[in-house]
Amino acid sequence: MKIGFIGAGKVGFSLGKYLQNNCSQNDVEIVGYFSKSLKSAKSAADFTSTKLYINLENILKDSDTLFLTVPDGSISQIWDYMRNLDIRNKNICHCSGSISSTAFFDAQNKGAYAYSIHPLCAINDRYEAYKNLANAVFTIEGNSEYLDSLMQIFQKCGNDIIKIDTQKKALYHASAVMASNLVTALFATSIDLLNRCGVDKKMAKNILLPLLQGNVANLATFDIKDALTGPVERNDVVTIKKHLNAFNQENLNQEKEIYKLLSQKLIEIAQSKNSLKDYSEMKEVFDSEKYSINI
Repeated sequence: MKIGFIGAGKVGFSLGKYLQNNCSQNDVEIVGYFSKSLKSAKSAADFTSTKLYINLENILKDSDTLFLTVPDGSISQIWDYMRNLDIRNKNICHCSGSISSTAFFDAQNKGAYAYSIHPLCAINDRYEAYKNLANAVFTIEGNSEYLDSLMQIFQKCGNDIIKIDTQKKALYHASAVMASNLVTALFATSIDLLNRCGVDKKMAKNILLPLLQGNVANLATFDIKDALTGPVERNDVVTIKKHLNAFNQENLNQEKEIYKLLSQKLIEIAQSKNSLKDYSEMKEVFDSEKYSINI
């Protein structure tokens, strides 16, 4: 399979280098890079010891598979141009997490095969991130014609690659965002709360980070329900009321809503762990705006 890259950013650099280093030359040949930034394309070509292309038509001619490793907002613009070229029997792929292969909306009518292939991995550096792809899970969806062939490329590199439903692509990406980016937001919120208690933010981060790391370690080791600890799992209604009252006293309405929504999910998990415990009073607390504490 002869693979060309349109776009020479972090994903293009990393994926090209990774495939070049880990695939047999009998299976994959990285032909080179084309980008609107000639400088970036040259850097990527130099990094992978491949060819610099100065026009899209030539890389299209030399490749049987094209990866559009460009920002999400540029995919449709490039496709509007590519779809008017001779793309018969070409695999056209992009690497967006949230956009499906339907971005190449009339590929089949043009005789081409459309795919989205996404590495479930943070790629934050052009020259080093390719090393992290060895541990990444990839997802793929698109035309059935060459789906298995594309999957085999990554499987031969040692990666797990999972087929997903084209219609579920955005939901899949939301799942990934919740497990990564939103954890960052939640951790930042925790730091802000501790800062309100008079703790310097740098110190707050150092105090809270072991809690986060310990929880991640437990999630990696145990089932989710067995990793759960804390006041919701214990059915400690008094402590929960104290927390909610504290949010009210500080006028932290947004933080309180985050706390309530996530705690309601924790109740579901706790009930699956402790089937004999009655969490009805705790549910009522979260449904109510009154948090009187009767001890």
